[in-house]
Amino acid sequence: MIGLAVLPLEGMPEIEQDDDLAGLLHEAAERAGGLGAGDVVVVAQKVVSKAEGRIVHLKDVEAGDFARANAAGQDPRHLQVILDESTRIVRMRPPFVIAETAHGFVCGSAGVDASNTPGDGTLVLLPVDPDASAQALRRRLSELAGVDLAVIVSDSFGRPWRHGTTDVAIGVAGFSPVRDLRGVRDRTGYELRSTRIAVADEIACAAELVMGKTEGIPAAIVRGLRLGGEGTARELVMPPERDLFR
Repeated sequence: MIGLAVLPLEGMPEIEQDDDLAGLLHEAAERAGGLGAGDVVVVAQKVVSKAEGRIVHLKDVEAGDFARANAAGQDPRHLQVILDESTRIVRMRPPFVIAETAHGFVCGSAGVDASNTPGDGTLVLLPVDPDASAQALRRRLSELAGVDLAVIVSDSFGRPWRHGTTDVAIGVAGFSPVRDLRGVRDRTGYELRSTRIAVADEIACAAELVMGKTEGIPAAIVRGLRLGGEGTARELVMPPERDLFR
């Protein structure tokens, strides 16, 4: 690595269902100087979900007994959507919910979000398959730009024992999301036994610094990394047998 650059992709319109997201990302990248070989395009989950139609209108939701009993003054239909997107409730302090999704992610509200939605009374859900979303964007962007690149679909996750959210990779295409250093010796000769670096999450965090949550910048280019391999974001999910907190 000779240096790292993080470039915001500005000037993109509000994304709606069935928009050509890859085309709009490519146009924004052209305004920023174009895409290069080896670039990582980090795209906020929210715009991917909007383009894929992962929107729920509360008027179409009927809350069940559990949602009504645990809404704690909030709209029980919102909680019902969270429950519908969950495979397991990990912790709950009504109305706040930590849940496991069908993807295996453990996160607040099962990834259901009421911010930056198309309008009042709407919620945005996670993509059905964020890795497939990343792969489709990578394929199309590579065609448009004529270079081989990588894509991350990112989302904000909270962290136990730490204030503040950070972005993580929920979809990956074009590189291995984890750098495995097990068996490598450090400068003193000590053999690393468990060190695995979540490279995809680190890249997502770097991109978020120029994207923000309120600036209307849904994507960024991270440039200067030497990445290799192939993989998916599912490799970042801790398997149950190694999870000390389940």
